[in-house]
Amino acid sequence: MSELVAALPMYDWPEVRGEVDAQWGQLRDAFRQKGIDAPQAIARSNGDLPPVPGGIHDAQGALIAPDPSTLPPGELDYHKLWLHPALLFAQTCWGPMELGLSSHVQVIGQPSYDAYEGGQGELYSSALVMRTGEGPEARSPADGKALLPLDLFRGKRFTFNSLDSMSGMIGLTRDLQAAGESLDIFSSRSESGGHRASIVTVAEGRADVAAIDCESWALAQRFEPAARKVAIVGWTARRKGLPFITARTTPEKTVWAMREALASLSEQPRIQRVG
Repeated sequence: MSELVAALPMYDWPEVRGEVDAQWGQLRDAFRQKGIDAPQAIARSNGDLPPVPGGIHDAQGALIAPDPSTLPPGELDYHKLWLHPALLFAQTCWGPMELGLSSHVQVIGQPSYDAYEGGQGELYSSALVMRTGEGPEARSPADGKALLPLDLFRGKRFTFNSLDSMSGMIGLTRDLQAAGESLDIFSSRSESGGHRASIVTVAEGRADVAAIDCESWALAQRFEPAARKVAIVGWTARRKGLPFITARTTPEKTVWAMREALASLSEQPRIQRVG
């Protein structure tokens, strides 16, 4: 039984867990064909993570995270997952990567977002949503540039999934700055805890604007009733999507084997090799 950890938590909505499991099965089998001892199933909670007695340490020996066995077993702490020394394969966001995670992990590859409006290859963008009828609806710009209805946003309440999210906060912040504005264009800002929660928050009138990455928006169209009450009024610029990562201690031979496995799956709609 593999002692390694794999997870695909970023789009693992309850309604699509079977699809996510199938995606991992495809990846797992490709990895095993390369001689990698990939785990049978993905981790979905802190309780699924192997204990790390004494906590997780960085390359210099500094403690950077507690032993996962000390965390609530029914929850999943993304940051502890990403930092776990047994991490073979997971997906993260470029927000946390830019804020320090990149020094503790290695990038394996990028998924393709071709299946979604707002996506192109390894690039994705976020749909800027408001309640239906509060502004003209907007399609994703063909050139991938930001489409910001600044007059609509001015004085409105903004909600976001998390401060370190590229799709929900950082990307829009940068696009506003490029347009000579800032988050101060909004009258208030609140943290929802997730893209799905942001959609519900806007639909229920507790906020007016949210930035939802294009894949999460596609999931919401399928499964979140509140999405019928909101509409896209703009888009952030396209940026690199969520990278696949592995622990910094994963051997180079294994990293390259996983990249070769991803390349062998490149005909599939969700997988794209790095570089």
